[in-house]
Amino acid sequence: MQRRSLLAGAGAALALGGAPWRRAFGAAKPIRIGFGMALTGGIAANGRMALLGMEIWRDDINKKGGLLGRPVELVHYDDQSNPANVPGIYTKLIDVDKVDFVVSGYGTNMIAPAMPVVIAHNVLFLTLFGLAVNHQFHYPKYFTMTPTGPTVAGTTRGFFEIAAAQKPKPETLALVAADAEYPKTTSVGVRENAKIFGFKIVYDRTYPPDTVDYTPIVRAVQATNPDIVFVASYPPDSVGMVRAANELGLKTKLFGGGMVGLQTTSIKLELGPLLNGIVNYDFWFPAPTMLFPGVLDFIKTYQARAAAAGIDPLGYYLGPWAYAYLQILGEGITGAKSINQDKVADYIRSHTFKTVMGDIKFGPDGELAQSRMIFTQYQHLKGHGLDQFKGGKQPVVLWPAKYKDGSIIYPYYEART
Repeated sequence: MQRRSLLAGAGAALALGGAPWRRAFGAAKPIRIGFGMALTGGIAANGRMALLGMEIWRDDINKKGGLLGRPVELVHYDDQSNPANVPGIYTKLIDVDKVDFVVSGYGTNMIAPAMPVVIAHNVLFLTLFGLAVNHQFHYPKYFTMTPTGPTVAGTTRGFFEIAAAQKPKPETLALVAADAEYPKTTSVGVRENAKIFGFKIVYDRTYPPDTVDYTPIVRAVQATNPDIVFVASYPPDSVGMVRAANELGLKTKLFGGGMVGLQTTSIKLELGPLLNGIVNYDFWFPAPTMLFPGVLDFIKTYQARAAAAGIDPLGYYLGPWAYAYLQILGEGITGAKSINQDKVADYIRSHTFKTVMGDIKFGPDGELAQSRMIFTQYQHLKGHGLDQFKGGKQPVVLWPAKYKDGSIIYPYYEART
């Protein structure tokens, strides 16, 4: 009864997308793709962005004739940004709904609890933005559309290369992380890179995910007088940390690193100039150096539909990646000429895919064969208007060199204004 109640709540957002296409396909049985997605709760802004990207792919593929001559339908439930809901959702999708494929919702915290269910059912699992989830399972049918690449250290390497290039070189590092799956995994790579680049860690602590007041954390960090402050956080706490750093006048040379949420338009608009000086990861936005074939067409469609849906109006962070990871599943099914889980997994494992996010190939443990991380800095933001975030001019890309389109303002405490 507890499980039934949980799924009733999570299933409020059930969508059998693609039903209007059934008439065009006659009696052809749909290929059904199931997943949980955060449509309410702390990471819903990103989850809803991802869902629209997936729905645009569904509509595009059905206009082109579907997959194997069959229409595509999406079956999804709201995981409510709560990892505890995820196992029940995936059990229902596989055992009750009997979908043909399952893919993940958004984020490490929602992917990890689905893994035991997926492995027990021996099905293909394509995931979206999960950091090193498969490193403990080594499940051969797992593939992740996560720009971090093959190693945990690679996730934060760009931040440390930027730090090491400054003159005089910073010497000390404070590491602040939420007590949750993604921040803890990121922290492993931070410690490894600190050792590689010769930074002394003077502060290394986690905080509860339900923290409300971040000023004590920032005060404790400032007391150690670090040259660098690396934060690994989720959207609500990222906002809290940025506000606390500005309120207290955090005097450090480099600040940011692994803050989820600063890429989301609603948070950009909320924080505005408080973002100035922060050096943080990102995955894509329409900088002139990152205009892959087809991506601007997707963004045009996304933005036209986002206004009516009342969601992230730009869609840069997750929209095109969500579209691209279903592109890969669709091409895997078409290439394998089958919906057999093993055949599709073999095809995905052995091919390179052309997507709106460029060429994608998978490596060990289903990670991307090459990192697609970028590190950026917000500069000279004024007010809270949307226009300053359009067009790919904010933030500035600092790393890697092939995408770089600006120079860092350093140190942070001077770039903040």
